[in-house]
Amino acid sequence: MMHTLPNKSVHPCLRQDVMNDSVIELKALSRRFGNLIAVDSISLCVKAGEVFGLLGSNGAGKTTAIKMLTTLLPPSSGDALVAGLSIKTQSVGVRRAIGYVPQAVSVDGSLTGYENLLIFAKLYDIPGREREKRIRETLEFMGLSGDGRRLVNEYSGGMVRRLEIALSTLHRPKVLFLDEPTVGLDPIARDAVWNLLMGLRDKYGTTLFFTTHYMEEAESYCDRIAIMQMGTIAAMGTCTELEASFGGRSHSLNEVFSHYAGNSQETVGSFRKSSTDRATAERLG
Repeated sequence: MMHTLPNKSVHPCLRQDVMNDSVIELKALSRRFGNLIAVDSISLCVKAGEVFGLLGSNGAGKTTAIKMLTTLLPPSSGDALVAGLSIKTQSVGVRRAIGYVPQAVSVDGSLTGYENLLIFAKLYDIPGREREKRIRETLEFMGLSGDGRRLVNEYSGGMVRRLEIALSTLHRPKVLFLDEPTVGLDPIARDAVWNLLMGLRDKYGTTLFFTTHYMEEAESYCDRIAIMQMGTIAAMGTCTELEASFGGRSHSLNEVFSHYAGNSQETVGSFRKSSTDRATAERLG
């Protein structure tokens, strides 16, 4: 049973504080793999400009949910609207309205940072007369102006992540999806990445929807948090609401996570997931 805080009786997409300007709306979204229900009829809304964190143990369904929202994986049932567009029937429009930073490294190390950006500019149909200016501004914003002509395989892990964020935001998306964006990074690089992400939200009004296993990231940056457990939303609210949600004294977010996420363990693809995590950390480290 989902605990939508502070008012559990109100459907998350009908709450007055999110209904007027929601940019993401999940409607009983589900995904099955054979007999396994990876995501089980989840519903939630995210406001424009919000920083929304999706937490959960490995195998809880976070990455599957993001893959559906980014149209990389079709839902088994239900639907979702992203920037007002259906992920089922308007997938091309959704892709143009969003940016996506996957957990695995997604840039071409044999090209320069500039060349990676130029390819994406062409893919997103940014007019030729605007490309150079947009690429230059993006490199500057990401702190990569002096490294744009260097091969990406010479970049540090933090620089690679900044370039990936640059690629995913070159077309000024309304929503940026990030799957564990700071995995494998040291604390200084993690802080730098988050400073840039918050700068994107402040400058362009970009909505940030991300997964993480770092509770301090969720506590520091999220406007609201949803905790998944076995494919469902176990609890959702602000950090303060969640920390006060199960009575008694004030609890830490780590305690809240343990309470709602339970002992969910990955039941499928665990070797592949572990391999991906380690490879990403090794390549970014």
